[in-house]
Amino acid sequence: MVLGYNRHSVMVLLMCLLVLSSVRALVAAAGPTRRFSNGYNIADYLAKSMGFASSPPPYLSLAPSTARLVLTARGSGVSYASGGAGILDSTNAGNNIPLSKQVQYFKSTKSQMISKLGSRTTNLLLSKSTYLFSVGSNDLFVFATAQASASQNKSAADQQRDVATLYTSLISNYTATITDLHAMGARKFAIINVGLLGCVPAARLSSDGATGACLDGLNELASGLDDALASLFASLASRLLGFVYSLADYYGLSAATFDDPGASGNRDQHAFWDRVHPCQRGAMLAAQNFYDSRPGRYTAPINFKQLAYTSL
Repeated sequence: MVLGYNRHSVMVLLMCLLVLSSVRALVAAAGPTRRFSNGYNIADYLAKSMGFASSPPPYLSLAPSTARLVLTARGSGVSYASGGAGILDSTNAGNNIPLSKQVQYFKSTKSQMISKLGSRTTNLLLSKSTYLFSVGSNDLFVFATAQASASQNKSAADQQRDVATLYTSLISNYTATITDLHAMGARKFAIINVGLLGCVPAARLSSDGATGACLDGLNELASGLDDALASLFASLASRLLGFVYSLADYYGLSAATFDDPGASGNRDQHAFWDRVHPCQRGAMLAAQNFYDSRPGRYTAPINFKQLAYTSL
């Protein structure tokens, strides 16, 4: 999650899959960006599209100083992101800052902003913010790995019940997160759904017979969660006062890219930087499509740019 302000809008990013590092590392002309990428990631490109010079620095680097935290929150922003985190606290537990803890850090930031800026100014800033979520992939990877180990001892019906239980837990936690942020003043939400997980290199390398084919089961698992997310946010928009959202279809964009790889114009000739993360070129194309493409193509009901400029 990142909180920042410019003359057009405030941006808050809640990124549990992508890692946001320090601004100094990001803007270094010749050095590494410290991303799970060969350059910038999707969050970096979205931040730039929204008018920020770079992605904001991490919360934990700012927390020791209230004055610095509040000043940065109003200016360049604050990142609460944690690589490996998921919607569930149990996902890769002990190796990341879970989503629930990120929200608590944001709550603490709000309290400190109020102490320095007052309630009215703070609430106005938060209501103008855009809250960006990219989370869920790690939950599905962990679940799929566990299912593969236990599948020989479970019937198909039992496995389907396990999937249904997983979806219920994920949507319940996601709902609690959104409603908590809404109660704290958040109004504008940008969500990136789960991509084509069965086609990432890690999945294809583990495919049966080592054919390198996509894992249909993992793609179906991702598609099912994405359907549930679409229903969730449509429901929230109908019952939460002032709630506005844009849902980006990373799954659909990934599928279109794999169906027609030549259309991507990938100068690096690779879609991925490592076993699971996209390369810089892929991140840039995703951000461009989510931010400014025609609504209904890869975003709904509006795109991220329209969301950022929405006046409430």
